[in-house]
Amino acid sequence: MIRNKGFSRPVTLAAACVITAAAAAALLYGAGACLLILVTGACCIALFGVYTAGRYRELDRMNDYLSGVLAGRNLPELTDQDEGELSILKNNIYKTTSVLRNQKELLASDKIRLAEAMADISHQLKTPLTSMMVMNDLLESEDDPERCRQFLTTQSAQLDRMNWLIQTLLKLSRLDAGTVDLKREEVSAAELVAESLAPFEIQMELSGITVKNETEDMTILCDRNWTSEALRNVVKNCIEHMGFDGILQISTEETNIYRQISISDNGVGIPEEDLPHIFERFYRGSNAGSDSVGIGLALSGSIMENQKGEILVASREGEGTRFDFRFYKTII
Repeated sequence: MIRNKGFSRPVTLAAACVITAAAAAALLYGAGACLLILVTGACCIALFGVYTAGRYRELDRMNDYLSGVLAGRNLPELTDQDEGELSILKNNIYKTTSVLRNQKELLASDKIRLAEAMADISHQLKTPLTSMMVMNDLLESEDDPERCRQFLTTQSAQLDRMNWLIQTLLKLSRLDAGTVDLKREEVSAAELVAESLAPFEIQMELSGITVKNETEDMTILCDRNWTSEALRNVVKNCIEHMGFDGILQISTEETNIYRQISISDNGVGIPEEDLPHIFERFYRGSNAGSDSVGIGLALSGSIMENQKGEILVASREGEGTRFDFRFYKTII
């Protein structure tokens, strides 16, 4: 400790001051005054040394703690309930290291999720690619025009599926990266619903699905294009889980806090254990179709989250599912 300049210099200076004062007192007032000054100065220097040594021990502890954190060791809390600058410094150091530790854990979990996502994407792309490669081999040796037409139709469907998957993943990555500037504009709920239903009109007609559109004429603050995308993904999900003669019902509601668009179906429903996970990427519930990828609802959830809104879902197996898109009037 005495080798530390921050400690030795004040002690040396204080000792020099005491000796100088004692010498002056000896010349002016005699040996008694000199002795009194020396004793008093020595006591003060000793008290200063003990106090300062304690502070330096605390600094050494904090330095060892930070070294341990940098080395990746799990250390106990470095907290102090006393008053003073060192206690404040201790608590701030612990808060900082806690934030860094949490960020490290988040980065590690992000790497795991990224690896899992890449594996899922590879699997989803590999399946149609393998099918198309097989179709190409068959086309080279097939002479029947009708069979060739069937193979080409299958390939076209696989290409459409791959294109949808890639485009959806790109949209999700843009939302995650924060590169999408979501507008906040007044949009007619009726127009928004009409745009979302338009791509599925033929499919619903062929499937015998009846649409009960009870949308009221009200405006919603949202990004028109991205919100339409979110609604389309939910409509698509509902259609895929309804049988022939299904009913798709769309309604709106307004309260003092939010405006809401609700989409419900009378399909197979979602099992209770799947409900907490349906907006997770690549999650496929027990009632998911064979062609389900598990990113459509994830994209809808991400779009609403980035607009400071939310999607609520309620479902019972065998009775159907209801999705509520809530757009809050005031964003905090």
